[in-house]
Amino acid sequence: MNVDGARLRWRCRRGMRELDQLLGWWLDVRYPLSGDVEKAAFSTLLDEPDPQLWDWLSDRAVPENPMWQRIVDEIRHRDRV
Repeated sequence: MNVDGARLRWRCRRGMRELDQLLGWWLDVRYPLSGDVEKAAFSTLLDEPDPQLWDWLSDRAVPENPMWQRIVDEIRHRDRV
């Protein structure tokens, strides 16, 4: 993995193991196949606080950013991707 990938991997490490696993899945599986816009959206998504990310990923809330929503949907429905 390149330097940018290693930085993203580090940023995927959160205070909750569940978040680590969910975000790490997207980084491993979807990130390599994504375009620049989606990669940038993932990077900015990682700036959000853990409770907010957890609410989105557990379907308790919806992100306002449509690109974030797309990533969240892919993570939540990862068994179908």
